[in-house]
Amino acid sequence: MITPILIMAVAAWAIAQVLKLLISTAMYHKLSWKYLSTGGGMPSSHSAMVCACAVGVAFEVGLDDPLFALAAVFAFIVMYDACNVRRETGEVAKRVNFLMRRWGEDCPPEVDREGKELLGHTPLQVAMGAVLGVAVGVVGSLLAFD
Repeated sequence: MITPILIMAVAAWAIAQVLKLLISTAMYHKLSWKYLSTGGGMPSSHSAMVCACAVGVAFEVGLDDPLFALAAVFAFIVMYDACNVRRETGEVAKRVNFLMRRWGEDCPPEVDREGKELLGHTPLQVAMGAVLGVAVGVVGSLLAFD
């Protein structure tokens, strides 16, 4: 049987991805299915997933268990990475893509495709993903661990 914690984590990720689709459709007045599978954007599905997992672990084993400490540390690392490392990588990709477009036909063959620019998240996107994940974790835990 699949643990409820995994179900909550995947549910939080899926809800975040659907919210990305809805938010991008409202903002750009265009339905783009890529938001169901892309990284980056509002809210952070990475944050939602790891926070739902950490909350589920807290409900299952308690806040004083080393497993909860591991889940919480993992969540903080993922959120830090999404907000800092991955976001900066996306910013670098924007600059490289700009240079590639300026080169035009003279672009080196080693750089044969554009880099992905929408990789990371703003602090607000990470925070909203975390709020979503905590909410899914709490509701899921109350239903699963009564």
